[in-house]
Amino acid sequence: MRLVVAYLATPSGEDGLALGVRLARTLNAALDICMVLPPDRPLAELIQSNASYDDMLAEQAHKWLAAAVESVPDGIEATSHLIFNESFAEGLLEEANKIEAAAIVVGAAGDGLIGRHSIGSVTSDLLHSANVPLALAPRGERHSKVAGIREVTCAIGSRPGADLLLDTALQASEASGTPLRLVSLIALDPLEGVRRSDDTADTFRERAVVHAHENLKIAKSYLPEDFPVTSVITDGPTVEAAVNKLEWHDGDLIMVGSSRLAQPRRLFLGSTAAKMLRVLQVPMVVVPKEELK
Repeated sequence: MRLVVAYLATPSGEDGLALGVRLARTLNAALDICMVLPPDRPLAELIQSNASYDDMLAEQAHKWLAAAVESVPDGIEATSHLIFNESFAEGLLEEANKIEAAAIVVGAAGDGLIGRHSIGSVTSDLLHSANVPLALAPRGERHSKVAGIREVTCAIGSRPGADLLLDTALQASEASGTPLRLVSLIALDPLEGVRRSDDTADTFRERAVVHAHENLKIAKSYLPEDFPVTSVITDGPTVEAAVNKLEWHDGDLIMVGSSRLAQPRRLFLGSTAAKMLRVLQVPMVVVPKEELK
């Protein structure tokens, strides 16, 4: 298994690399640390400028990548890739598909004012086009002392695509031996396509309880006997309030599915996941939409 880490020599890049290391150790995966630069300028322009800027930038990029690889702990295979593409996101996706990576890992952008997740332009492009899971590292992830993933939380809804999300979480948890927590969020604010016109808070919760029990039953039938898997139902007036009722620890990770608006085998960050990002302080993995049958 290989994981692509989108790298920049910045705190954000270090956060993404830290999460990549933790995932690699947990999943026994190798890291491909990638940096994307704009392609070489036309020959006439290079001659006029003596190509000094391009040469210096590429040389510095190789040094940054070498330092990143050197920082990866012993026991984890890591290689570097310097990619030339007009689009950072496109370059990463092409590399991920070429090496058949299991996921792409990115850090939060800049210094957001609210929460520890901040979506920049590259991450936004990936969240609306990637065909592999995308792991989002919150700001400060580089400071964590946890070696591996402590527990995987899977936020399961009832919309199409939830089955693929559950399958992905089950496979990842079983392969790594990581405890799995299945979560059903009950937000009492209106959610188009989820709440029915005749729903009350009680009937909505009743359906959520039944759905949660069904998912737990599926998980237990898939996983080995006595595997640590639990199911939690949490509610609140909003998605953010419901998420804040959950207990989180350093080393936890949450998995969510893509919006129903996503194209087959593509990511599309939905409104619920976006609301969760505002308050979450743990990494989030967004899984692509299931392919049409």
